[in-house]
Amino acid sequence: MTGELITVAVPKGRLLDEASALFEQALGVSPKALLSGTRRLAADAPQAGLRFISIRAADVASYVEHGAASVGVAGLDVLREEPRDLYEPLDLGIGRCAVIVAWPRGMKPLAKGVAPRIATKYTNLASRHFAARGLPAEIIHLHGSIEVAPSLGLADGIVDITETGETLKANGLVVEETVLDVSARLIVNRVALKLHAERLRRLIDALRRVVPGSGPEGR
Repeated sequence: MTGELITVAVPKGRLLDEASALFEQALGVSPKALLSGTRRLAADAPQAGLRFISIRAADVASYVEHGAASVGVAGLDVLREEPRDLYEPLDLGIGRCAVIVAWPRGMKPLAKGVAPRIATKYTNLASRHFAARGLPAEIIHLHGSIEVAPSLGLADGIVDITETGETLKANGLVVEETVLDVSARLIVNRVALKLHAERLRRLIDALRRVVPGSGPEGR
């Protein structure tokens, strides 16, 4: 394929394997294979008209929103924590997990009128969740090791992401409710969608064909 390559931002970490499998099924190119064995963070697939860049999962949406990449793969937790001006044409059905509220097992109810302290990296999701329920909460922002916050007396409970719940159990925590069911979405820069409408439509359609049960989903 000739012409300008369309840049696709793929996340490092566990999502890369699943995203690579989808791209290989849909287009015959694997971002993981192209990027493996090299320190370079970009690799071209000219036969598909694509350039893949490998970046932190939390940064994919920023790269796409600001036009450094035309397309990206991002978890719904990232997209809803900090809303972006992006087109979300497809739920890829990968990276399934959930943002949850969890409390220490056997925790006694807090005194009436006492706002719980909630440790989380999802400060906006947590704030909106408790506000929607009319429950005041003190949100404590952490970057990691969130599960240990209650046992160390930093927080009463947590809002965090979980896949199997095993880490929560290991730290004496019990899931009380789900804030957000999460899977990875294909995201597209709105300007790029106008400039490369036909090529991006073909890319989206190719991926949609290999995602079981997928259908139109945009905003």
